[in-house]
Amino acid sequence: MKAIVVREWGPPEVMKLEEVPTPSPGPGQVLVRVTAAGVNPVETYVRAGTYVRKPNLPYTPGSDVAGVVEAVGPNVTRVRRGDRVYTHGTAGTGAYAEATLCEQAQVHALPARVSFQQGAALGVPYSTAWRALFLRGRARPGETVLVHGASGGVGTAAVQLARAHGMRVIGTAGTERGLQLVREQGAHEVLNHRAPDYLSQVPALTGGRGVDLVVEMLANANLDRDLDLLALDGRVIVVGNRGRIEIDPRKIMSKDADVLGMTMFNAEAEEYRVIHAALGAALENGAVTPVVGRELPLAEAPKAHVAVLEPGAYGKIVLIA
Repeated sequence: MKAIVVREWGPPEVMKLEEVPTPSPGPGQVLVRVTAAGVNPVETYVRAGTYVRKPNLPYTPGSDVAGVVEAVGPNVTRVRRGDRVYTHGTAGTGAYAEATLCEQAQVHALPARVSFQQGAALGVPYSTAWRALFLRGRARPGETVLVHGASGGVGTAAVQLARAHGMRVIGTAGTERGLQLVREQGAHEVLNHRAPDYLSQVPALTGGRGVDLVVEMLANANLDRDLDLLALDGRVIVVGNRGRIEIDPRKIMSKDADVLGMTMFNAEAEEYRVIHAALGAALENGAVTPVVGRELPLAEAPKAHVAVLEPGAYGKIVLIA
């Protein structure tokens, strides 16, 4: 089979399409024939060698795929050959490939209403949004949430999930296309984060109360301003960051506020079980529908790694195997 292989840390061009052996499932494992693979920003940091967690070289990037179960190993009871599935994680074989090996706990049913391309947009973005909102952020119906970068993969997931749970949603984006997308996903208010004073509109939108929760995708640019926007007992969930920032801790003290970080690498097995049980129900009843903004062939993984970090995010980038 063909797969993207990284043999050294470096720029996107270190990713090469190679012929590799097709893995065979062992006990409790599932072999998935990949139709589409999701591209996540964290994969660019890993490839560059700058992320705190690094796989052993050589490796195949990625964790999110959608496709059909091709084979199952002994003791697999949750899926059968021929099932449509999406994955969140692999058994070390990576997602940027024509087939990947997963532990059965990493494989989840993909309803017929959801395309394979959409299924590839589920794993990291939707689990990150769910964990940020409900497990770390303690989001509740009736609260107001500000989602920065709401037109991207995690952002659209956060808007859909928050709206489905009865929250008031304010979303930001940086292009007219992105702003329209955020509106279509259900945000009550949409702000252009390229306007210099866009956050000054938030107090009026909340009747002067502030927001209960901020889902922050670029903390190095926004965190200090986020603290100004919080209501009493408000929370900021840091999902993404690309550098350092100076903040005034008095802003946290004066509102009994919380600044919380999160990464899916810290999630425990029970959290994954809860997240994907909830996402499965939301997929079946139509409460969430992943947005795919761009599809590229597997061989163009380097181009995808450039695009996923560019401004003007619009949905999810997926590779077609």
